[in-house]
Amino acid sequence: MALDDIADRIRAGLTGRGFDGSLKFDCGEDGVIVLADGTATTEDRATDCTLSLSRDNLVNLLAGRLNPMTGLMMGKLKVAGNPAVAMKLSQLLKG
Repeated sequence: MALDDIADRIRAGLTGRGFDGSLKFDCGEDGVIVLADGTATTEDRATDCTLSLSRDNLVNLLAGRLNPMTGLMMGKLKVAGNPAVAMKLSQLLKG
């Protein structure tokens, strides 16, 4: 699945929901998805928190097939910046 498609799905899921702060999914050469200002985009910018992971692991994370804590411990996911912003993501995904 292309990052543009993933961003579209995230954008649709954000409708009517708030997300304070800014978060970047950095998938290396595949590109980035940035959640900020109530939307998701593939345009790179500075964010409060960056999650570095492969595109496949991003798909699994968003689908609930990759537990964030397990991903961190296994090295499939790295967090840089404010981890409190990453914690807000889990609440958004549950909703």
